[in-house]
Amino acid sequence: MRKTTVLISGASIAGPALAYWLDRYGFTVTVVEKAPALRQGGQAVDFTGHTHMTVLERMGILEDVKARQTGKTDMVIVDEAGNQKALISGDFTGGDIEILRGDLSEVMYERTAGQCEYLFDDTITALADTADGVHVEFANAPARTFDLVIGADGIHSRVRKLAFGPEEKFVKHQGHYYSIAGASNWEAHPDAPRERAVSYALNTPGRLASLGSSKAGQMYLFASPKLDFDRDDLDAQRRILAEKFAGLGWEVPKMLAELPGLKGFFLDSIAKVTMKDFVKGRVALLGDAGYGNTMAGFGTGLAVVGAYVLAGELAAADGDHTVAFPRYQEMMKRYSKLAGGANAGPFLAPKTALGLRVRNWFLTSWAFDMMMKSTEKSKNDIELKNYPEILAGR
Repeated sequence: MRKTTVLISGASIAGPALAYWLDRYGFTVTVVEKAPALRQGGQAVDFTGHTHMTVLERMGILEDVKARQTGKTDMVIVDEAGNQKALISGDFTGGDIEILRGDLSEVMYERTAGQCEYLFDDTITALADTADGVHVEFANAPARTFDLVIGADGIHSRVRKLAFGPEEKFVKHQGHYYSIAGASNWEAHPDAPRERAVSYALNTPGRLASLGSSKAGQMYLFASPKLDFDRDDLDAQRRILAEKFAGLGWEVPKMLAELPGLKGFFLDSIAKVTMKDFVKGRVALLGDAGYGNTMAGFGTGLAVVGAYVLAGELAAADGDHTVAFPRYQEMMKRYSKLAGGANAGPFLAPKTALGLRVRNWFLTSWAFDMMMKSTEKSKNDIELKNYPEILAGR
């Protein structure tokens, strides 16, 4: 195979996963990441079912992921007096295996750093898709031309903006915002036994404030129309939270007072990416950049499976993107369809008192068990080709 050159934007999870497979199949891979270094810790992500485990096993990282997994965290829902009102099981929020995002990223990075080029503290500023390749300009590195460019850079994808159009064409606000800050249970106590843990959350109409989960030390979620704020202005974002959660009881005043001193803070919309096509010319989108849905419980699995399929189809087509990209899109459109219909906002923070009571009843009903079984089935709803075996048999 000719050494097809591929630039991947994003070094969180989807990017290194794709880099692993492309390098294994003989491609020359460069990964560009705007952060100055690999991000550590972070919120927990999860995998569920046979399909996810199969991909992790074929990557040779399943045992490493298991070794670094967190315990599951049950969320106890309380009222402003601290009285328990409901329980959200960690079996629902944590999947079969839960691992800190930074730990998973590190596992994948370790398997690619020696063979793939990583450009940290840099970002793509311009793309020109031509018949001979994609001419790429960077904020810091010299301009270069690659055979293919893959956007694995999240729901606010720079590659999508440059190659497909402005964000507002594809990203739809889902009616809620969420924020996390501080170390999660497992990040704060890395040597603690990976046992089942408990977090607590105040839930009032349209608002949820949580302490001590596997996602973060503090987590907030609130209903709101689309807000206009600077994504780089963290102080302004903290002021938004202070305003939205003002006047609540329980531990919330203490949480808000501690918020300015906590690391890892961010605020973002619960949003969904909807695209008719997430491949175009020599450019393709992977994971949240092309079919993301915030907090829907599918994102990490979709990214890792998508990386496996995209790399496998490119290898099977000897690097011919005109053959591989349509096959990848067809498979991943079907697989990501159910994820596109989920919305965690109304479930975690119903907007009315009646909605809260109905949600709390639902958590103990047969319907909740049915939903969990349906969700697990959907995560296995793809026929995976065994690309390593197919290519080895050539």
